[in-house]
Amino acid sequence: MPPLPFSPDAPWLAPLAGYSDLPFRLLCREYGAACAVTEMVSAKGLVYYSPGTKELLATCPADAPLVVQLFGCEPEMISQAMDRLIERGFSAFDLNCGCSVPKVVKTGSGAALLKTPGLLRRVARIMVQKAGPGRVGVKLRTGWDANDLAAFDIARSLEDEGVAWLTLHPRHARQGYSGTAVWEHIAELKRRATVPVLASGDLFNAADSRRCLEMTGADGVMLARGALYDPTIFARHVHFSAPAPSPSGPAIAALIARHAALIREWGRPERALLRMRSIVSRYIRHLLGARALRQEMASCTTWTQFEDIVARIGAARPAPGPERFLEKWDGSS
Repeated sequence: MPPLPFSPDAPWLAPLAGYSDLPFRLLCREYGAACAVTEMVSAKGLVYYSPGTKELLATCPADAPLVVQLFGCEPEMISQAMDRLIERGFSAFDLNCGCSVPKVVKTGSGAALLKTPGLLRRVARIMVQKAGPGRVGVKLRTGWDANDLAAFDIARSLEDEGVAWLTLHPRHARQGYSGTAVWEHIAELKRRATVPVLASGDLFNAADSRRCLEMTGADGVMLARGALYDPTIFARHVHFSAPAPSPSGPAIAALIARHAALIREWGRPERALLRMRSIVSRYIRHLLGARALRQEMASCTTWTQFEDIVARIGAARPAPGPERFLEKWDGSS
């Protein structure tokens, strides 16, 4: 696997539960994503051959460099999962300590590990021992609740265990995705850390990601919501000079057509059209007539209909006004 890139000009695609599958990762790479992280994979599901795990780990030569994100809190399960992943050829890994979804934290996994730093350290140690130096990162929240800044002390202990990079989403776990990411906490982690630090949280467009880097001094950014709604954000970030308008109708139509082609090639063909029906609504939100186009797409039943709607998207004009992200978010880990 190529070396992992840590640079302000090498944006990463975040692990997006339910979204960052192989076709979406390939799409983002075509627009400039320098590295991608899989959707979070359950260590226990991997050990017990959960049916959905195989799809989460689908990859191809163009999908590199790739980091597999694991979640779990049982050291033995983590150990066995690492063995199976390494046997399958994966060589870079991330431990999820950021997911605050109730079904994850109630098992002691995800952000709940922030409350058991000794266990978190043990799990990280196992992953580093299995993968080797330079191959394991950890994604953190600032702490469990508003009065908790545990990430800073935890980060130092993780470095002592050989963790090679850290990603911080600067919200506390109980906050979910409400409120505002406190980028100052990323800056503080960067000042304290001796390993690369990736910034996450409220990076909705390239202006945000560049401003975050300038404010925090982070080694790079990990894009989540910004990528989900506009995969061209990677190119915009790399070539940023000034805030740019949202993509035009023709550019969005080309994006949709390419995503559909990747899903038909690398996804599940029998579900490709249904998958695209849900995806298109995210991409067209800044176009005039988006509501009517979404309604048409929701009832689309054939690829011929789909292509006709995409053609109309290509002829649509951008709506006036600033970009907005009104959709509820609960996917990024």
